[in-house]
Amino acid sequence: MTPKEVIEFAKKNKARVVDLRFLDFPGLWQHFTVPMSELGESSFEEGFGFDGSSIRGWQPIHASDMLVVPDAATAKMDPFFEVPTLVLIGNIVDPITLESYTRDPRNIAKKAEAYLKSTGIGDTSYFGPEAEFFIFDDIRFESSNHRAFYEIDSVEGIWNSGREECPNLGYKPRHKQGYFPVPPMDKFQDIRTEMLLTLEQLGIDVECQHHEVATAGQAEIDMRFKPLVEMGDQLMWFKYVLKNVAHKYGHAVTFMPKPLFNDNGTGMHTHCSIWKGDKPLFAGDKYAGVSQEALYAIGGILKHCRALCAFTNPTTNSYKRLVPGFEAPVNLAYSSRNRSAAVRIPMYSPSPKAKRIEFRTPDPSCNGYLAFSAMLMAIIDGIENKIDPGDPLDKDIYGLPPEELAEIPSAPGSLEEALSALKEDHEFMMKGDVFTQDVIDMWIEYKTDNEVNDVKLRPHPHEFFLYFDI
Repeated sequence: MTPKEVIEFAKKNKARVVDLRFLDFPGLWQHFTVPMSELGESSFEEGFGFDGSSIRGWQPIHASDMLVVPDAATAKMDPFFEVPTLVLIGNIVDPITLESYTRDPRNIAKKAEAYLKSTGIGDTSYFGPEAEFFIFDDIRFESSNHRAFYEIDSVEGIWNSGREECPNLGYKPRHKQGYFPVPPMDKFQDIRTEMLLTLEQLGIDVECQHHEVATAGQAEIDMRFKPLVEMGDQLMWFKYVLKNVAHKYGHAVTFMPKPLFNDNGTGMHTHCSIWKGDKPLFAGDKYAGVSQEALYAIGGILKHCRALCAFTNPTTNSYKRLVPGFEAPVNLAYSSRNRSAAVRIPMYSPSPKAKRIEFRTPDPSCNGYLAFSAMLMAIIDGIENKIDPGDPLDKDIYGLPPEELAEIPSAPGSLEEALSALKEDHEFMMKGDVFTQDVIDMWIEYKTDNEVNDVKLRPHPHEFFLYFDI
């Protein structure tokens, strides 16, 4: 849409207010609302002012003024607000220099797309994330100086098989047996379908929805692949819609990677491809029907994976999922069909247009704009430098003898390790000024000070079980 078309769209839908949205540095949507009378065609150039010092990881107090400039192409009507509300996603701009803000995640994603075109490798990068999540009935937690706990409940939780529910009708998925059961075992079919239909109402293409492996309401809804920035926008709408539909029915959705002990965690397998004009760059006659460029792209991801994890798996909880010896893809290898490899080449369709690579290590706690941009930069680096990914690994990784397994490199074992890897390996991200040194430094500083150290300093409840009687 053009700015003029946006205003006509708002009038047609009887919008009374405009909600302006943007992403903070770690990855949560922020917003403020103005009356429709404040939105004119000039607003799409002049923007709206706000306090950038109150946004996590952004401006200091002495340089707090910022502008959010709405992008006309992002206009949608909010499906949840009582008052008809036009939503516009904005780009962040410095009010003095009028330059795009380096720490605005959407700006980084736009620069990544522009850099791809500048290399001549391709015109468009497509991303298709499979974001898993949990639907819980109740969640309570506390972390204070003298007490720490969390407690999760779900009508689907197998731990409730003996609970008095007046009556308890059973049908609760056992641990690791929640994949694809029909109702009454699957108790969230209607809610997931409403999530799917709400996404479609917003113009977001959805491929399927289903129950996932874990007990207690683990689920997945897959969006159809889109270009990088558009998918970054859609991932934010995705999280917003799922949380609000669940909330409407008295449930909570979480994208936390590992909320349950001893059951499957939540991943975000991400499909990637590059096209040049109408040609899919990753289709060819090499292994599994991919091109040499696709193999080089895999080489780039595997080479830089430890650094990528700082953005694709950016929480301390992410590494409760990425544990060697379990199902999570921690081993840095590639394969066709083999889901235990970090990079997989899906074999669902022989069509050249369907050829892509699937990076299985990421999880949905990530900031999509940053994660997809970092992945694209690793792919570009692999192609430009002809990085050989080595031989594919078509064996069961978990059945390999220890001496053979020891030769396969592994993803980081903690957020601290991932940040350390990023500190040592980020030059490939800085090409084309996509990620700046300021962004890398602030990411490492913010994550270390606010997450890594905060978790390291606190006693863990299980430590009392292990050590209190010493």
